[in-house]
Amino acid sequence: MTNQLNTLWVDSIVSPEWIATASSQALLSNYSIVIEKGVILDILPTDICSDRYQTKNHFILGNQIVTPGFINAHGHAAMTLLRGYADDLPLMTWLKEHIWPTETKWLSKDFTVTGSELAIAEMIKSGTTTFSDNYFFSEDVGVTAQNIGIRAQLCPTILTMPTKWAGSMDDYLSRAIDTHLRFKDSKLVSGILGPHSPYVLSDDELGKVVQASQDLNCMIQMHVHETHSEITDSLENYFCRPLARLERIGMLNSQLQAVHMTQLTEHEIELIAENNVKVLHCPESNLKLASGFCPVHSLQKAGVTIALGTDGAASNNDLDMLGEMRTASLLAKAVASDATALDAETTLRMATIEGAKALNMDHYTGSIELGKAADLCATSLDEFANMPIYNPLSQLIYTATREQITHVWVAGETLLKDKQLTTIDSDELRIKVSKWRQKINTQH
Repeated sequence: MTNQLNTLWVDSIVSPEWIATASSQALLSNYSIVIEKGVILDILPTDICSDRYQTKNHFILGNQIVTPGFINAHGHAAMTLLRGYADDLPLMTWLKEHIWPTETKWLSKDFTVTGSELAIAEMIKSGTTTFSDNYFFSEDVGVTAQNIGIRAQLCPTILTMPTKWAGSMDDYLSRAIDTHLRFKDSKLVSGILGPHSPYVLSDDELGKVVQASQDLNCMIQMHVHETHSEITDSLENYFCRPLARLERIGMLNSQLQAVHMTQLTEHEIELIAENNVKVLHCPESNLKLASGFCPVHSLQKAGVTIALGTDGAASNNDLDMLGEMRTASLLAKAVASDATALDAETTLRMATIEGAKALNMDHYTGSIELGKAADLCATSLDEFANMPIYNPLSQLIYTATREQITHVWVAGETLLKDKQLTTIDSDELRIKVSKWRQKINTQH
C-alpha cells in the first residue's frame, strides 16, 4: 500500500506505454512524466510513480507513445483560409496571379485572426505545440496564440509592396520591431524578423534587416533558394547567387533561418555549415509547387541544423506534421539514393528538438527532459495499420496518422483531450470560416 503521507501532490502525471524523449534516452517503455507548474518535474518508471507522486489528473495512456510536441518551423497560418483556392500551379503564377491579388483584396485583422485560429486548431489536433508564423497583423496572431495557449514564433513579413498592414519596407520593418518588443516578456510568444525573400528586397533594405536583427538580438527567417528561377534571376540582376549576396550583406550567420533551400551546390552546403545557418525544410509544399528538393542528407552530414515545416495550407494543403515527417523521410532517401537517410528517430528529432534549436528554443522545449516545459503529444498506436509493433518510433513515422493523436499539452496545459480541443470553440470557428469562404468565393 502506498504511504500517501510521503507522496508529493503534483499537477498531472502522464503514463503512456512508450516515451520518445528526442534526447539521449531515445525511447522509454512504461515510464511516467510528472508535471508541476508547466514543467517536467520527473521521469520515472510507472510502477513506482504512485509511491512518490499523487495527482487528480492522471493520464493513463495504454498502447500510446508520448513525444515532445511537434514544432512547425515555417508557415503562414492565416493562409489556411485560402486552402485549395489556387491549386496545381507553379510558384510565381500561384503567388502573382492568385494569392497576392486575393490577399490584396481581403487582407485584414479579421481575416488574419480567423485564418490563424483555424490553423492553430488544425495544428493542435495534429500534435503541434509550437509554430512559426510568417505573415501580417502579427501582434494579433500573437494575442490569438496566447489566448489559445500554444507557443508561437512570429516572423512579421517584410516586403516593399503596400498592403493593408503596411505601406513601405520601413513600415513593415517597424511593425516587425514592434511585434518583437510587444512579446519580449511573453512565456509563449516571441517575435523575430521575416523578410520575404532576397528577390523582393534591395541590398540596402536587406542591410536594414541585418542591422535590426543585431540591435534586437533576434533571428531572421526568409525564403531562400526556393526555386531554380530565383537563382537565374539573381545571377541576371545581381551577378551572383542569392546566398552569395546574403553573405556579402552580412546575413549569412547563426541568426538566419533559411526556408526551403532546394537549390544548393556542395560549396553552398559547406558555407551554410560554416556559418551555422539554420535550414527550415518544407518537403510537401516544395513537391506540390515543383520547387525542387532540399538535400537533407548532405546537409545533415555537414552538421547543419535542419527543422521541419509545413509551409502554408494554401500550398501544402494541410498542417499535418506527422504527414510531413513521413514525406520528409521518404523523400530524403530518394534524393540521397540511400535507404538509411533520415531514419525514423532522426525524423522525429527534426520535428522536435532540431526544430527547437533552429528557432532558438531548445533550452526550454523540443525534448522530454527534466526542467523543460511539458510540451507533449500523445499518439495511439492501436490501429491495425500499426500492428505488430516492433519499433514504436518506426510505426509513429511510417504508419500513424494525425487522427490517432489523442492528447496535446503546452506548458502542462491540456489543449487536446481525448481528441477534443479544450481552448477553442469549434462550432463558433466553423461558422467564422464558413463566412470567409462565402466572401472569398465571390471572386473565385
